[in-house]
Amino acid sequence: MRHRHLLGSLLLAPLLTACFASSGGDSESAANDGSRLRVALAFPPAENLSPYGADATLLSRLGVTEGLTALDANGAAAPALAASWRRENDRTWLFTLREATFQDGSEVTPAAVVAALTHATEAKPAPAALSGVTLTAKAAGDAVRITTRTSDPVLPLRLSSPNLAVFAAKAYATGEVDPVGTASGPFELTKVTGSTSATLDRFDDYWGGRAQASGIDARFIADGTARANAVRTGQVDIAESIPVAQAATLDKATLKETATTRTTSLQLNTRSGPFKDSRLRAAAREAVDGSAVVKGVFEGYADPGAGVYGPAVSWAEGKRVQPTGRATAAKPNGTSVTLATYDNRPELPEAAQVLQQQLKKAGFKVTLVVREYSRLESDALAGKFDAVLGARNSLVDTGDPVGVLASDYTCDGGYNLAQLCDRKVDRAVTEADAVTDTGERQDAAMRAEAAILGTDAVVPLAHQAIIVGVATDVRGVLLDPYERTLVGTGTRR
Repeated sequence: MRHRHLLGSLLLAPLLTACFASSGGDSESAANDGSRLRVALAFPPAENLSPYGADATLLSRLGVTEGLTALDANGAAAPALAASWRRENDRTWLFTLREATFQDGSEVTPAAVVAALTHATEAKPAPAALSGVTLTAKAAGDAVRITTRTSDPVLPLRLSSPNLAVFAAKAYATGEVDPVGTASGPFELTKVTGSTSATLDRFDDYWGGRAQASGIDARFIADGTARANAVRTGQVDIAESIPVAQAATLDKATLKETATTRTTSLQLNTRSGPFKDSRLRAAAREAVDGSAVVKGVFEGYADPGAGVYGPAVSWAEGKRVQPTGRATAAKPNGTSVTLATYDNRPELPEAAQVLQQQLKKAGFKVTLVVREYSRLESDALAGKFDAVLGARNSLVDTGDPVGVLASDYTCDGGYNLAQLCDRKVDRAVTEADAVTDTGERQDAAMRAEAAILGTDAVVPLAHQAIIVGVATDVRGVLLDPYERTLVGTGTRR
């Protein structure tokens, strides 16, 4: 049974009223042509809505962007801008495009797709979806031929990544990627107001059919209590990531829960500072009790941390390999460490306080740093903290179980919060990435996971469910375990 704490949390409601005041979407014309949706997102843009970093999922969740492929409910590659594809040889695939139009009126052509993928390959740092991968794209009639330097059996999955969204040529005019009015999804981004809001209108020429909502008024609200209040008071139609502590304040009819492939983990800095010593990492791992986080913080909306992959990755548990070669724990003896986390996911600061007490009890001195994610990410990636508590969707980047391992735990990984560079791990990930057969690839991924866990660079704590607040008159919200989608052509009120 889940135990919930009833929190009033009413003080922020008046402050939000103006923020979510009615827009032009309430006009008579809008009412006759589909109502606008009011959506609250947890993460403000951290990189000016660049598709090459964490902001990519903001664009995909709002229905702005799409790539050559998408992920279906089973995590397999499905058609998107590419209607079909076939493998020509070990390193080459041919993707046949469907007839589609960009939001600026230009056609989705092989040349446009080639230009978009080429820009992605040249981005610095490399998008997570391309971690360890080199590819080239060339037009081939009504298709695009993509060749990788080495065999990439999951290329169709990789191309579903929000990082590899396809934009019109106009988007790249300034060198940066401008997603305003240049993507191909059912909703066109028309205005971005800093890190506070965005306005989207329906793109009537979308190849997948006209969206039922006439547009979206999106607000970026990092405070979870504010998002819950906005749903409770009717100021928004959809709010992502409702804090578990706020669930009891909402009408049960407005709560939508789904398991995800998201894992909350403690990442230990293996490159510098105290946790460069594997024995102190072992001490931290032994000190941390994830069950206390699951019960006390997530209040039943999570499962105990078992590894990089959790229960939503249905095949993982039966294939899991126990890590070996772990160091013997040393006594901390008052070693000072800095633990950082972000408050966009409101459970994380509370979980960090639990970890702080556990580590202190084991003999560490712990300084806690809490920031909004966009103000934390660059320092975390630069290794400026001894430990980072974060929540990561293991399949969001590529849909491939090996992809997150390459991105997060190899020497050349683009999202390596643990700063891990271990020859054994790199070898295991490389071997897994070379396997073509799905079942054998999963087996190899679990062996690589075991190698990573054996370094104690990461301590999995909880595998999360997510709660989305949805007004009772809203239909068609996309509850996605991969957290790539939220609104689509059928989302309406």
